[in-house]
Amino acid sequence: MSKADDPSALKSLESVRDRIDAIDSELTRLLNERAACALRVGEIKQADPDGAAPVYYRPEREAQILARIQADNGGPLTDQDLARLFREVISCCLNLEQPLTIAYLGPAGTYTEAAAVKQFGHFARTQAMTSIDEVFREVEADGVHYGVVPVENSTEGMVNHTLDCFMDSTLNICAEVELPIHHALMVNAGAGDTPIDEIVSHSQSLAQCRSWLDAHYPGIARTPVDSNAEAARLALDYPGKAAIAGEMAAEQYGLRILANNIEDHADNKTRFLVIGKQKVGPCGRDKTSLLVSTRNEPGALYQVLGPFHNHGISLSRIETRPAKSGSWSYVFFIDFDGHQTDAGVQDVLDEVGEVAMEVRPLGSYPQAVV
Repeated sequence: MSKADDPSALKSLESVRDRIDAIDSELTRLLNERAACALRVGEIKQADPDGAAPVYYRPEREAQILARIQADNGGPLTDQDLARLFREVISCCLNLEQPLTIAYLGPAGTYTEAAAVKQFGHFARTQAMTSIDEVFREVEADGVHYGVVPVENSTEGMVNHTLDCFMDSTLNICAEVELPIHHALMVNAGAGDTPIDEIVSHSQSLAQCRSWLDAHYPGIARTPVDSNAEAARLALDYPGKAAIAGEMAAEQYGLRILANNIEDHADNKTRFLVIGKQKVGPCGRDKTSLLVSTRNEPGALYQVLGPFHNHGISLSRIETRPAKSGSWSYVFFIDFDGHQTDAGVQDVLDEVGEVAMEVRPLGSYPQAVV
């Protein structure tokens, strides 16, 4: 007699299924109770007598929730799985308080869209923009609530266009998102055995897959385009073209994947920033980004960095860009651990201000949770 026909096994299976049904009922009740609490939070914010417009999206609060849930996790679900599940719960409840619209560097199917969904969940409405400047402008004009832009790749370095946009913008950094980048080679699903005569992708993606392409497609032309999603669209239209993009793009455009995970470095990640008008409070595990402008003179960088060393504040990133004034001055973009309200940070900013032409905090925000 098979296990499927064993009465004791069937009874045990039925018992487990009954328990699952009971848990599902309890989950439904608790989720609705949580949603009711979210609605109550929205009512309290709207009734605040100080007259300021209520702020519904609180990245520091969300970071604290996700960190606490992961700390309490006893398995078998992984921390990442739990974070993804609760991100959607938070997204659903926030949508009851205030439906959010998020601008991102498009078109649809880019990694930036995936980062926006990772940070805000599927209940937020996403809106593709044609350039990083347009994302900034749309947020500044209140056309959307927040924007998501790429800022750094772990193998190819900083996205200078994003840094340059901060020079002219008053927007704040509200959160950061880290997204593992896994590239795939894809073609038109109906291409059959059509030989590949050109591989198209964003220039950074082509660079991130250079060794794999050298080994598997030597001599095939590689053409950079504006985005991986644009590459996927071209592969859809031209059977001889293959695109390098993410699985989301393959799903979006109905392409056939020839090879997965073709990036040269398995730990390849891209960091994205959420930009908006609000200032974010501390969550306990924060990062601050700073724009510092100096004259091109000996010891300028040393003088800027000295106060951080003296106060024991850890720097995580320094990038240099020429100032747009054309006066041979330079702008440093500095990331450091901690929040602007932390003890000692304001002293550092004051001391840096004594030796720099300009010091402008771009925002303090939670470090990426997952």
